[in-house]
Amino acid sequence: MTKTAVIIGGGIAGTVTAIALHEVGIRPVVHEAYGANSDGIGAFLTIQDNGLAALAPLGLDQVVGALGMPTKRMHLGSGRTGKELGSTGMRARTLSRSDLYQTLRSEAERRGIEIRYGKRLTDASRTDSGVRAAFEDGSFSEADLLIGADGLRSRTRVLLDPRAPQARFVGLLNTGGYAPSLKLGGAVGDAHFIFGKRCFFAWLTAPDGGTWWFANPPAKIDPGREALARISPDAWRQELKDLFAEDLSPALAAIDATDELFAPWTTYDFPRVPVWHDDRMVIIGDAAHATSPSAGQGASMAIEDAVVLARCLRDLPSIEDAFVAYERIRRSRVEKVVAAGRRNGSGKAAGPFAAILRDAMMPYVVKHWASEAALAWMTDYRIDWAEPVTR
Repeated sequence: MTKTAVIIGGGIAGTVTAIALHEVGIRPVVHEAYGANSDGIGAFLTIQDNGLAALAPLGLDQVVGALGMPTKRMHLGSGRTGKELGSTGMRARTLSRSDLYQTLRSEAERRGIEIRYGKRLTDASRTDSGVRAAFEDGSFSEADLLIGADGLRSRTRVLLDPRAPQARFVGLLNTGGYAPSLKLGGAVGDAHFIFGKRCFFAWLTAPDGGTWWFANPPAKIDPGREALARISPDAWRQELKDLFAEDLSPALAAIDATDELFAPWTTYDFPRVPVWHDDRMVIIGDAAHATSPSAGQGASMAIEDAVVLARCLRDLPSIEDAFVAYERIRRSRVEKVVAAGRRNGSGKAAGPFAAILRDAMMPYVVKHWASEAALAWMTDYRIDWAEPVTR
């Protein structure tokens, strides 16, 4: 039986994978590139029902389910007219990314799982009995297998396939913030998505009555991290205010009520990553199939990956058999989600004439393509932890 695993990346995918492996009797060690106190990304995220359900066999559904707020409904509106375009039910939970990271890592450590910080992967090689990972600080770690949960810019993905594709820029940036003094009302946790004239805006009422919000400024070409980092907070605030100046929405009020805006970052996805594994290494989560946040499924897909991979390693006779089964079970589903995220994001940056058509079509879209029933193929998905995996 497989005994040990090196996990590269201590984010959602890596930490949940470590807990899942621990549940099936494999000893994982998590290697995180950043320091122990580097979880301060202020943004929030959504975990859909399928992601929360996948946490249940690991005893994490109640722990994570206590964070943030339930998101039970989605309202879509027009920033051009100020009118609602449609509304539908949702089954999700919205929570702080930092809170989720810290909760998962605390739970992993409580279970005796080792997490090593400041360990950036540089190389990996086969040994007689497994794999040896080399890190930027000169240290090494050996185990029976290596799992790359190292995200969009995965080093593991490149080691598996030097010709691996680059991430695809989807034409949108991300930003947002917390505005505790802005009281917009409405049901706590409901998501309000507003298609503005020049920029997409979304807001939720938090349990304290304040407002959580995000925006997706369009960009024709990828500006790159360095260019975005050079934008001062004041300049970024003014740029956002200019984008929303003509809209009938709470966007300007949210920007003014937010002390510290999230610094802008880019949005990418992967239409397809050809190579997920060899006989000792495998990639999961964003390293294998990053999806646009417009799908609302990034965290849930990573959680599902972790649970499925642990089942495969538990039930199949060899590591390679387990990796083959994991890819067979996961690939078609995640690529379908990536495609859905791409479609959902395309309407956020529509031009003036396309925006008029989009607003006119949106009630039909909500009813037939974006309704709770239409998206059930995503949210109703369940993993049977008890059922044995076969080749």
